[in-house]
Amino acid sequence: MSKKYDVIYADPAWRYSFSKSNSRKIENQYPTMTIKEMCDLPVKDLAKENAVLYMWTTSPKLEESFKLIKAWGFKYKTHCIWDKETIGMGYWFRGQHEILMVCTKGKFSPPKPKDRISSVIKEKKTKHSKKPLKVRDMIESWFPNVDRLEMFARTSGENWDVWGNEVSDSIEFE
Repeated sequence: MSKKYDVIYADPAWRYSFSKSNSRKIENQYPTMTIKEMCDLPVKDLAKENAVLYMWTTSPKLEESFKLIKAWGFKYKTHCIWDKETIGMGYWFRGQHEILMVCTKGKFSPPKPKDRISSVIKEKKTKHSKKPLKVRDMIESWFPNVDRLEMFARTSGENWDVWGNEVSDSIEFE
């Protein structure tokens, strides 16, 4: 693939190894990948010299997230929290949030001051692992005239290239 992207939005297929029963395994919902498999994806080659990565993670995957960010050629800048407004499963705490990490490569400016939002996004969760569509919409409004790629996509995006096993018009990696 020769096209490069200014914005990459990713919801990695994190593999969890601590499910107490087969019925609670993430793989019952969608295929997952090892951290090595994800690190080996050609994201470094897909990002322009100056780019931003918005990447979802969970508290148990925070350490692996930093490995993935580095492997993909980005540097961590900040994050926001998605408050799902519903308590979920968990072993130490029952999770009610996910983390959206913001990482940059080269020089990439944040949204204009008038467009910056709270670091807490409150929106009730719906289907398993489905992220709030308004996040993708906000990213698009912040950076309207750039090339955007959504990785691990579950739906097509009108103004986005998408890569994921659940979308028919997924791009192919070379």
